[in-house]
Amino acid sequence: MAYHFQIVEDCLKCAFREQSLFCDLSQQALVRLQSIKATSVYPKGALLCLEGQSPRGVFVLCTGRAKLSTTSSEGKSIILRVAEPGEVLGLTAAVSGSPYEATVETLEPSQANFIAQSDFVRFLQEFPDVGLKVARQLTHNCKCAYEEIRSLGLSNSVPEKLAKLILRWAEHPLELSSKKPNETALRVTLTQEEIAQFIGTSRETVSRVLASFRRKGYLRVKGATWTILNRRALENLVTT
Repeated sequence: MAYHFQIVEDCLKCAFREQSLFCDLSQQALVRLQSIKATSVYPKGALLCLEGQSPRGVFVLCTGRAKLSTTSSEGKSIILRVAEPGEVLGLTAAVSGSPYEATVETLEPSQANFIAQSDFVRFLQEFPDVGLKVARQLTHNCKCAYEEIRSLGLSNSVPEKLAKLILRWAEHPLELSSKKPNETALRVTLTQEEIAQFIGTSRETVSRVLASFRRKGYLRVKGATWTILNRRALENLVTT
């Protein structure tokens, strides 16, 4: 046991694999996957892929979360999305042979399985059914990108952008016995600077809007636990 989670070295014995898009493979494919992957545990802040780097391979995120970000030539960064367990990171680059399109950094202690690019390509050729799962993952990535562009391009204000982000996180709530029936608890490990990168604004603006949400009774923030107190008020801020 490390970092308060169980390290899973054998994909065949993973209790969570059937919940994940890419991990739910045939027995034969899992045996092959087990032979070509390397398991590692990473601390918070570890860089798995660097934007512009030649593709070394893919990372299958087993536990923890990771942020995908891109940086302009002027040094301005924006977070594209947050990857959840079960996702394959560096997929587009590994399949196309092009450089990684984003930097991937762990948001918390995480376990990931690494598969070298050459082994991964042979794996897809050997098991065509895995190719369909890869296509589904790429479609999911594309959909996430569309949602981010829509949020940044069509939202009229920072409060609206932040409300959209909080409501999106609310789709995966925390189960807390202490919360009231009309409340929704969230686990938010992003810093205010990272939230600002997510919605294309400054850290100071995020701090000011969050303070306004708390003052109006929309939200309660206690460490990494955020609780939505007035969901209707947040929904009323969203116009697109």
